[in-house]
Amino acid sequence: MNRRQFLLSSAFAFGVGKASYASGYGEMSSAAWLGRQAPAPPAAPPVTRFEDLRRGVGMFIGQGGTIGYLVNGDGAVAVDSQFMNTAEICSAGLKQRAPKGIAMLLNTHHHGDHTGGNKAYGVAKIVAHENCLKSHRATTEKTADQQAYATATFKDVWTEKFGDETIEARYFGPGHTGGDAVIHFQQANVMHMGDLLFNRAHPNIDRAQGARIDNWITILDTVSKRANHDTIIIAGHAKDNAVRNGRAELAHFRNYLTTVLEHARAGAKAGRSKDEVTSLPVLKGFEDNVSPNARLTLAFVLGIAYDEATNAK
Repeated sequence: MNRRQFLLSSAFAFGVGKASYASGYGEMSSAAWLGRQAPAPPAAPPVTRFEDLRRGVGMFIGQGGTIGYLVNGDGAVAVDSQFMNTAEICSAGLKQRAPKGIAMLLNTHHHGDHTGGNKAYGVAKIVAHENCLKSHRATTEKTADQQAYATATFKDVWTEKFGDETIEARYFGPGHTGGDAVIHFQQANVMHMGDLLFNRAHPNIDRAQGARIDNWITILDTVSKRANHDTIIIAGHAKDNAVRNGRAELAHFRNYLTTVLEHARAGAKAGRSKDEVTSLPVLKGFEDNVSPNARLTLAFVLGIAYDEATNAK
């Protein structure tokens, strides 16, 4: 091999090594060397599961807020939809379970991980609180063509008989947002809380869309009194996907929010700044709470509580 051949060979080997390392593949394809982008590896399918609870009521775990469902002789009803990728999986599964198809969809609130997959269900009837619809439209103006909005709304209570089950959606005032509904499958004695219940996880608090921590605490007290020892309560989000809950988890989350608000109010009263109030490293008694994502931290929650305590805009 002469010097010119050696240099060309070395340069080629160095280039392949760099390209292979950057792309994550063991070797670089000829297509990439011709200037075309190497094909991306196929995305892993989302991990999902159906879990039956009682009398045809169950829940679907995927990516986003927990989906609730009812399947009986009249077909299927879904509560929330997650995003399109998992909504399509849930919709297909419900249609297999209910030969008559999916009759309607209920939304607990407007956030995208609960409504982004609404279109996947292909239903003409979507039920939500009137404030949920307003927030859904207001926050999705740029993607309206990708949305399926509520076609039926209510102010205080909505009920409908579906087969041998009675479904109730009830509004208790602002909490996680300004338009959260609690869905109650009355004969099955299963309640879907949407994001009014985060189990052992720091919650999202959408103050821009009407959230109120003080009334959220009241809602949890009220729902706990309406439930009994046998009520299954579905949480929107939870540590380790522990979304099947009871009144004990309601009480735990109620105490968490109470402690958060008391800390913020005490700090504001003492003249402490927002930065000082939110610098608390852990909340005593709730050290096991986790952050569902990088944004939903204890500092975030304390910051919202401080704004509420000081009536900050």
